[in-house]
Amino acid sequence: MTGGGAGEAAEAIPELVIISGMSGAGRSTAAKCLEDLGWFVVDNLPPALIPTMVDLGARSQGNVARIAVVVDVRGRQFFDNLRESLADLATRSVKRRVIFLEASDDALVRRFESVRRPHPLQGSGRIVDGIAAERDLLRELRGDADLVIDTSSLNVHELRAKLDAQFAGEEEPELRATVMSFGFKYGLPVDADLVVDCRFLPNPHWVPELRPFTGLNDEVATYVFNQPGAKEFLDRYAELLHIIAAGYRREGKRYVTIAVGCTGGKHRSVAMSERLSARLAADGVETVTVHRDMGRE
Repeated sequence: MTGGGAGEAAEAIPELVIISGMSGAGRSTAAKCLEDLGWFVVDNLPPALIPTMVDLGARSQGNVARIAVVVDVRGRQFFDNLRESLADLATRSVKRRVIFLEASDDALVRRFESVRRPHPLQGSGRIVDGIAAERDLLRELRGDADLVIDTSSLNVHELRAKLDAQFAGEEEPELRATVMSFGFKYGLPVDADLVVDCRFLPNPHWVPELRPFTGLNDEVATYVFNQPGAKEFLDRYAELLHIIAAGYRREGKRYVTIAVGCTGGKHRSVAMSERLSARLAADGVETVTVHRDMGRE
């Protein structure tokens, strides 16, 4: 045996995903989803042991090619070691990503109350006290995350569908984008990387014959893009996204969520989201379009 092929196979460095986020936001569901997709999942592994886990996977002769590690506040005494572990992995060119699961305070309180369990950080205080303490603890990690998913309005099946869309493909694309229309009156999406405001355009809601329709209808889209500045805005912002996408690729960022808003999330933002998604797809970015608030009125 010459040693080249066998040695390389035995020492193949596994791909790593770190799952973290707010307690009650769906970490367990995310872990089970990745496990179903063939990932080797380790729950509540102390961050200091992550490089060791990667080393063990590298010695598995290819049997452990993808590792997902759940890191949460149950291991808070080890949490300060996470950044050091990530820096160590970076020096060894380990392909790693951080998924952060987020949810609103109201959604988290409802979930904890429904299962009648205390928040792991609330101590003798209230659930909201534990949530606030956890947000403070995880703030830096959230800022460094490659993918932030807001599960406030998602059920288990919808969360699994989102993760399937990101991880089910055999070939990992250079960049994936989610273009999400939303209504400002329902609040900003907390998982948005970029926010676009379409309220500078006239609102089709005030045109009686267009009010029942959405931005998916040709009548509404034609009205929106016939307004002064609409096509120019689309062209300029698409050019800007081209620059941003190239930068994300250089920096190794694989996911971006672009939130496009209008007042109610029904007309202008929907039409603009559809056109932006088409431009991104033409630019080689794998794109998913989501209309968060369409149908809420």
